[in-house]
Amino acid sequence: MTNETLLIGQTLNFEANPFHDGIETANHDVRGGVLIENGQITATGTADDLRRDHPHADVTDYGEGLILPGFIDAHAHYPQTAMIASWGKRLIDWLNGYTFPEEMKFANVAYAKDIAKTYFDLTLASGTTTTTSFTTIHPESVDAYFNEAKSRGLRAIAGKTCMDRNAPDGLTDTAQSAYDDSKALLEKWHGQDRLIYAITPRFSPTSTREQLAALGALWAEHPDCPMQTHLSEQHEEIAWVHELFPEARDYLDTYEAAGLIGPGALFGHAIHLTDRERASLKESGSSLVHCPTSNTFIGSGLFDMDGLMREGQTIGLATDTGGGSSFSMLRTMAAAYEVAQLKGRALHPAELLWLATTGSAKALRLDTKIGSLKAGFEADLVILDLASTPAIAQRAARAGTIWEAVFPTIMMGDDRAIQDVRIQGKSINE
Repeated sequence: MTNETLLIGQTLNFEANPFHDGIETANHDVRGGVLIENGQITATGTADDLRRDHPHADVTDYGEGLILPGFIDAHAHYPQTAMIASWGKRLIDWLNGYTFPEEMKFANVAYAKDIAKTYFDLTLASGTTTTTSFTTIHPESVDAYFNEAKSRGLRAIAGKTCMDRNAPDGLTDTAQSAYDDSKALLEKWHGQDRLIYAITPRFSPTSTREQLAALGALWAEHPDCPMQTHLSEQHEEIAWVHELFPEARDYLDTYEAAGLIGPGALFGHAIHLTDRERASLKESGSSLVHCPTSNTFIGSGLFDMDGLMREGQTIGLATDTGGGSSFSMLRTMAAAYEVAQLKGRALHPAELLWLATTGSAKALRLDTKIGSLKAGFEADLVILDLASTPAIAQRAARAGTIWEAVFPTIMMGDDRAIQDVRIQGKSINE
């Protein structure tokens, strides 16, 4: 009896960053295979070769389905699941009008557990196998997220969202309690199974200098953890930061002063950056996370993907639910394409798929574990049906290349395009 599983279909994997090295870095096999054992990929190649070399493997044939690394969402807010697609607010009004009232509910443990379950149901149905989420001020919201992720065998990242000012009383902590709570949660969850704790100041306007410094100290003690926050999302936000931190050179400087920059730092949005900020982010090895559906939905602005990539910035892709208007990384890729078009650059399908897989894994410092179809990587996979709706099917039928075949699914696909999802090699449909 063998424990090997062989998946057959079209396969697509990236050997390097197509933004820098061209689309030739993508390896497409029209009849490829992925061999899995004990939750890990053990071999890839042509279907015929893998069948011959592993005759006793349990075979699942996806036909023309496209086998990819599972999608990786590098910035989200799972507590905003129930309020996604809320109408008509700018960022600061949106936080006060929708976000904070919803996050107050997470003092209720049962509510937090229910939303965590719903969140992972929705993300997995969309082909997302790794999520990076803010939580709320409540430690229970972190427990709910990680417990649900652990029960499903997921690789997941999150941290207690810390705020000690400019938020309702029920959603604020202190510099000391933010440090203490975060440290206790880090020690409880970080490294347990496939879980990763992220030190999480929401953003400078809701943290005092003392709290930012406390969280910077905690990160210095645990540099293997990521640190996630927000940066330069809207002009009003940037003006507010200047009022609150008049001594700072710019928005990024408020984090630099607290030691909250460097490898493992995840800065969501990063739309309206100064030249100094761009240079400092690059030099420090920090990561930027593009949240295109959120940036258009809330009217924040257009991310400079082309310019930032040319500079050599490390960039991931994210839904930013619930500021983002979709749980789907397909829709997120489509929005990234549209935003880039408005900036004068048509992103290639290879670049979009790389951002949602290998690129986001690299931004999270997980690119030796997830985001690629390679031996030794964790077997988190998504299989796309490239003819999931009549509109997509009729376009894909005319495709002359894999890119012409997959692009209609990127632009028009939804959960119907998700033929299967595998977590550590096991189908979520089994």
